Amino acid sequence: MNKIINRTILAVGVMLCAACGKDFFAPSYSEGPISEDAIWTTDRRVREYLNNGYNYMLSRYNVDGGGALLASGCDEAVNSNQNSNVNYFNNGTWSSLKTFDEQYTNLYAGLWVVNTFLQKSPTAVVFPASDLWGLRGEAYFLRAMMHFELFKRYGGIVLATKAFSPTDNLNIPRNSVSEVVQSIVTDCDSAIAMIVPSWTKEWDAANYGRATKAAGMALKAKVLLYYASPLYNSANEIQRWQDAADAAKALMDLNKHGLLSKTDFQSLWDYTAAATTYNKEVIFATSASNINTIESYNAPVGFTGGLGRTNPTQELVDAFEMANGLPITDAASGYNAQNPYAGRDPRLNQFIVYNGATFKTGSLSRAVETFDGGLDNVLTNVNSTKTGYYLRKFLSGNATYNVTSVTNVRRPWVLFRYADVLLMHAEAVNEAEGPTAAVYADVNAVRTRAGMPVLPVGLSQQDMRARIKNERRVELCFEEQRFFDVRRWKEGELYLNTPVHGMKITKAGTALTYAPFVAENRVFTNKNYLYPFQQSELNKAGNLTQNPGYE
Repeated sequence: MNKIINRTILAVGVMLCAACGKDFFAPSYSEGPISEDAIWTTDRRVREYLNNGYNYMLSRYNVDGGGALLASGCDEAVNSNQNSNVNYFNNGTWSSLKTFDEQYTNLYAGLWVVNTFLQKSPTAVVFPASDLWGLRGEAYFLRAMMHFELFKRYGGIVLATKAFSPTDNLNIPRNSVSEVVQSIVTDCDSAIAMIVPSWTKEWDAANYGRATKAAGMALKAKVLLYYASPLYNSANEIQRWQDAADAAKALMDLNKHGLLSKTDFQSLWDYTAAATTYNKEVIFATSASNINTIESYNAPVGFTGGLGRTNPTQELVDAFEMANGLPITDAASGYNAQNPYAGRDPRLNQFIVYNGATFKTGSLSRAVETFDGGLDNVLTNVNSTKTGYYLRKFLSGNATYNVTSVTNVRRPWVLFRYADVLLMHAEAVNEAEGPTAAVYADVNAVRTRAGMPVLPVGLSQQDMRARIKNERRVELCFEEQRFFDVRRWKEGELYLNTPVHGMKITKAGTALTYAPFVAENRVFTNKNYLYPFQQSELNKAGNLTQNPGYE
């Protein structure tokens, strides 16, 4: 942590310009480096200092610099770039010397910024002065969010609740999991109390991406859900589940958010180039950027040179039920292995591109060909799908790329949305009380919006648990939920230590033959439930101690 503190303290002036281009931080002046004391005497600088804290939030459409999603590090997808470091998660080479998704430096640097704001802002100049209360509430949310991102990766961490200086002893041990969770909950409670009621999801266009009261509630529910889960709750303390349920219910009772309709669902990720209102399902998202890289990285290779990076697995495809609500393994479901995509959950077509599905819009649209030798499965193209599938979720039909005049699409990364809150509440209540009417109502709301039938009545707690887990797997696919869900459920050996499959499709005349095949072998051991700390950090602070199994 030493290098983080030293570098950040020396860069106060630079940090004020670090966020240029963000929606709510685009200063139109150039003053050069300024003294730290001068920051706190000018309203604009105070606000911009806090704005800079948002730059350390994780915007996750690209985790390896080459278009990979974290989905390719679990059983959701295979990355078409076989050399991507995302495969450290899959091939048994993940270690303190070969880390990936390394956020340690970034998040502690962000914590220094936020803690400095919290320490300096009580006497800062802000107009109107009443705004300071809400700004400090945002800072508490950011501190909670950064600690949560560290917690869900490493477990126990060093809590940074002050801005460390170079003279501080930084060779300090980690806090316990319970201490970390309590600190995050306390900061969430501060954010919930301090972010004033008028600062809700209805931000003006220039301020999309700011924390809200509901965002603090969502984060509190999420961290309590993690704390209640088997990874951290081996004794299955029911009160932990009840605490998570209560936190989620408090957000639901705000009546500020809800599910989009089935017809509007795709607009959750598809924004116009203008600054449009974040819809009611979004609880917290990053500031939006105008980009087309999510399309260029993930479109099928036959569409203007798409790189097809994220290739969904057969395991994920098989998790989508038939439209009648029965799993494909049920003999009564009507599933046909030689016509495998017919009559399925509508979300399959919304989230995944399979052979014969239409991709793009207008004159550019056509049926995708992932059969061997098809337009989107050219054997000589190293980027061709490795599973027979491509990603559709997040991709906009309006974006263009690899052409003379490109079209960008405004897109945030959504960290919390209402469907997740409903499923969190359902999971927590089911674990605390069993499959009550409230559990059915939560899950059925998500299913009904998707166009799926409600759950059958009379499910046992175990059966309901399985249905909730599958609903999360399907509804929240590719959103960085599954990667961490499998870990908090302690089901890594079941799902991540086994080969993942694709679908080989052979065309003879007009006839297609479908045959699953092993797309990639995967390795997962008990140590992989948590991330390893970088060896370079341990070399500087031995009291940090490595997570078990990585020593």
